[in-house]
Amino acid sequence: MFARIRHLTDRKGSNRVMVRLRALLRSNEFYLIPLALVIGALAGAVVTLMAEIAQIAHMVIYGIPVDVRLSANARVSPWAALIAPALGGLALGIMEWSRRRMKISSAVDPIEANALRGGNLSMRDSVVVSSQTLISNGCGASVGLEAGYTQIGSGIASLFGKFFNLRRNDLRLMVGCGAAAAIAAAFGAPITGAFYACELIVGVYSVGSAAPILAASLAGALTAQWLGGAPYSLEIPKVSAVGVEQYLALIGLALVTSGVGIAVMRSSPNFERLFAWLPVWLRPVFGGLIVGGFAIVTPQVLAAGHGAMVLDLFHEMTIGLIALIIALKVTACLISLASGFRGGLFFASLFVGSLIGKFFAAVLLLISPNFVIDPLVAMLTGMATLGVAIVGGPLTMSFLVLEMTRNVDVTAVVLAGCIVTSICVRFMFGHSFSTWRLHLRGETIRSANDVGWLRNLTVERLMRSDVGKVPSTTTIAAVRREFALGSRPGVVIVNNADEYVGLVLLPDLFSGDLDTIADEIQVIELARLTEIVLIPEMNVKSAMAVFDEAEAEMLAVVDSTDSRKVVGFLTENFARRRYVEEIDKATRGVLGALS
Repeated sequence: MFARIRHLTDRKGSNRVMVRLRALLRSNEFYLIPLALVIGALAGAVVTLMAEIAQIAHMVIYGIPVDVRLSANARVSPWAALIAPALGGLALGIMEWSRRRMKISSAVDPIEANALRGGNLSMRDSVVVSSQTLISNGCGASVGLEAGYTQIGSGIASLFGKFFNLRRNDLRLMVGCGAAAAIAAAFGAPITGAFYACELIVGVYSVGSAAPILAASLAGALTAQWLGGAPYSLEIPKVSAVGVEQYLALIGLALVTSGVGIAVMRSSPNFERLFAWLPVWLRPVFGGLIVGGFAIVTPQVLAAGHGAMVLDLFHEMTIGLIALIIALKVTACLISLASGFRGGLFFASLFVGSLIGKFFAAVLLLISPNFVIDPLVAMLTGMATLGVAIVGGPLTMSFLVLEMTRNVDVTAVVLAGCIVTSICVRFMFGHSFSTWRLHLRGETIRSANDVGWLRNLTVERLMRSDVGKVPSTTTIAAVRREFALGSRPGVVIVNNADEYVGLVLLPDLFSGDLDTIADEIQVIELARLTEIVLIPEMNVKSAMAVFDEAEAEMLAVVDSTDSRKVVGFLTENFARRRYVEEIDKATRGVLGALS
């Protein structure tokens, strides 16, 4: 009896502590910083663990030395190159087949979660995605682990945020903290991780988000360093200064990488169609065999390419060999993703971009021997600009170069190239690779900016259902007697089947010009907007576009696109006011104000 009472007392005390802790986290952004530190440390530890597991898998499967990266080997066993990706692909294919058979929805990535779901990520899905990424990279498929890193880091952050019942904006911020810590831990670059979160996950730079994201990023980087070092860290030797005359050439390189990035993203759906005729469980097997065939030619196509990038930075290579590796690596990446392997193109884009820079410098030297640009500077510029073209985040890539080189002069020219690439890709294409893949699934988002509230603010939520309806044969005088001027903005006209045929505004109905003929004229004669209506599923932004196009003050809402049954009406003033209110709320959240 006493034990039960003590248990209940302890439980109530624990509940009171949790309530106070949640209240603190919701009361002031300062209290989010300790939470961000915890999330950052956990993300850094998980990133280190995943990297070690992948390296061990490469050692066991391909028989490589402990201190050598898979893609840096001169050659690998042809049998291992063919069998390992195929078997890994079979495991992934069976997992995907099972998911579809059990009708489990696809996992949501951090960008989609923050753009559409207020930062709500499933921890179970995050573990599954990270495991699949680990299998893909571990068996040698041409993908990086960074997608798994950010997924599990964001999943951990979302789990903590939901446990503490954080507000929508704070939950999105925590997801950004998890992603920042993951990237910072992977590259040993805390500033890069912070800007990655701001540009690609949270979607904005804001005063309120700076401290938690930086705290998480630092915690992730320091944790990874303490546990053995960042898996994707790069040591760049001293880089020569960049002359003003080289800027134009490097800006030209940025335009080249923009074209390559757009071509890669445009090619993605075409590669997916190549595998569409195969059963879903067999697609990764064929993809793995193709990638394995490429690996027999050069192991540099395997995994993310970190070892190959470090190797190629300091070795002389012929133009033909550089072009071959670029073509094989890009194709291997697209085949891996199209056939069903899980992973990211973050590091792969850095690797390919560095090779494009090296290729560009070599070709420029052939064309004009008197005009020489430092191949290392060209590689860094190509690396960053292709990263911007495919992944996005011009400041993220610029700070990555700064943290690798600690050279402000080089970073300045890289930043210029990144800006040019960002503008070019945005103007000519409009998407990064992540948002392009979402676009292919039917989504329309172009960044991680929070538009979930916009999709939730539908016509169905805004409309009034007490619509005034009159038959089309009713006279104007009869309608005047039924609806007093000022009682509503207008009335909807319906036919004998109670279907929409138009509407009339009450000020028009009570016009003095109609007084003498009000008993003779039917209301149908005043009908407006006979073909323009709203449907309940429309969001407020789409509805306002209809209002603007029709130059209407009020519109009827019908049941569906196939039905003309009136279910309500919506006025432009009310829709616009609610839209402005929600934007104001979102803006205050971005600036760090309490909602």
